[in-house]
Amino acid sequence: MEKTVYIIGHKNPDTDAVVSAVAYARLKNLLGYPEYKAARAGHLNPQTSYIFQKFAVPRPEYIPDLIPKVKYFMQDDVEVVREDVSIWEAIGRMEKTENRVMPVIDKEGKYLSLLHYSGFAKGVLTILNPEKKHSFTTNIDLISKTLNAQPLIIKGDSSRIFKASIHVASSSLETFENRLESHAAENIIVIASDRTDIHKVCIEHKVKLLITTSGCVIDKELRELAEKNGVSVIVSPYSTSPTSMLIAYSMPVSAMGDEEIKTVSVNDTVSKIKEILKDAHCKYLPVVDEENKIVGMVSEHDLLKEPNIEVILVDHNEITQAVEGIEHYKIQEVIDHHRIGAIPTKNPITFINRPVGSTSTQIAVLYKEYKIPIPKDIAPLLLCGILSDTLILQSATTTDVDREVAEYLSGISDLDIKELGNEILIAGSNIKGREAGELIHQDMKEYAEGKVCYTASQIEVGNPQEILDRKADFMAELKIERRSHKALFSCLLVTDITKLSSVLLIDFDSKFEQFITFPKMEENVYYLQGVVSRKKQLVPLLTEAVTNYQI
Repeated sequence: MEKTVYIIGHKNPDTDAVVSAVAYARLKNLLGYPEYKAARAGHLNPQTSYIFQKFAVPRPEYIPDLIPKVKYFMQDDVEVVREDVSIWEAIGRMEKTENRVMPVIDKEGKYLSLLHYSGFAKGVLTILNPEKKHSFTTNIDLISKTLNAQPLIIKGDSSRIFKASIHVASSSLETFENRLESHAAENIIVIASDRTDIHKVCIEHKVKLLITTSGCVIDKELRELAEKNGVSVIVSPYSTSPTSMLIAYSMPVSAMGDEEIKTVSVNDTVSKIKEILKDAHCKYLPVVDEENKIVGMVSEHDLLKEPNIEVILVDHNEITQAVEGIEHYKIQEVIDHHRIGAIPTKNPITFINRPVGSTSTQIAVLYKEYKIPIPKDIAPLLLCGILSDTLILQSATTTDVDREVAEYLSGISDLDIKELGNEILIAGSNIKGREAGELIHQDMKEYAEGKVCYTASQIEVGNPQEILDRKADFMAELKIERRSHKALFSCLLVTDITKLSSVLLIDFDSKFEQFITFPKMEENVYYLQGVVSRKKQLVPLLTEAVTNYQI
């Protein structure tokens, strides 16, 4: 499978994280790298959904986690073989393509079994066992094709599968005739050389198929009798011995495929299929879709290779905020505007982190640096990312660079900054009818400080009283978050977009309360005058409190 590089933001992504991924993936594509693809590590919040719908831009792919899965390691260029193809033809294909295995499919393309060398070698040896009767499933068409035989007379449906009883006419006429008498004529296939007496006995006995060898053609009188008795006759170009050997390979692959090999799904985890692979003696597993159609193969060797995906992180650089499983993949780049966290990398990478108000600003600047015009559908997204993350350029995080880039994007998209900003803030501030847990998870980040961690969520509203009226619900959810993360505290920053101040709801370990220095409004609720930025204003204050707690 060709490599894909996912450009992805943090868990519980906000508008800036999602539009940055989309815009940067487009830039990479315009630079000639089609393997780059935008993704998101969570569901879109109402504001972001509104933006993508307003500007009719497709949403990026949702990737809930990057836990190693079959689809990241499997071979997707897989040659399959239909159930009615002969073993001989299948072997030829496998040798030509150097495949060790080949999935067998039915006429509708659905998986049936797996053809592998050890399986069909065992089957053919069983058929060729001199101590057992030579009987196997085949049809006249497969036999003719396998032997490269010349058809002389074909009677009935030559494609009909039947259980064939193979007889080599190498004994005396009397012995051979007695042998024929003891078998059902309708299933008998006789391999004979140039012995006319044998030919005649076979035709009179009305065998299913007579195969003459070494290019021997029966005479006119016997041909007429064969036509009358319904006996098919073909001429093998080989002598009797190789003809007898080759005919065993005329079986359809459906008769030799291994049906015990289990199938797996593209989304099965690597840890799950490892045990299944151990039990598969061929060490390969077919990968199928919901309709049981082959989409790939995976082997033990494939799992030792590098996965077919890599990642670029936007709008975050801390492991606690990254999509689950990120540590298993190569990180190519990080583009962010937050504090420097701790995502270790195996190799040197491009790391762009400037103290600006949004990652969208960074991406817009990169378009300029590469001298690539910003596409008409991307410019509004980047503008929305900047306005959302800076509260319409009013947040303490806003820089002159953000303002310049916003004006530039406004000009090329023909959108008014204030009008668009108010529109998207209102779209994101509607919390009516939404559950407390949903709102807390909408934009939640986890932070690690020394030996402790905490979570900080943020929502923007027109009136914080809407939240305070439901305080009990939010406090209950914050308690759940604190306990599930084993955190020192979990908090929710409720930002008033009309007054540019915030209210902080916080559930904490009782030992931490004395280190909270914000003005207290009521139990577990604090007022933060002029605080609207989690990144630049709230987190530094919380970091100081946590540091004092650990001293």
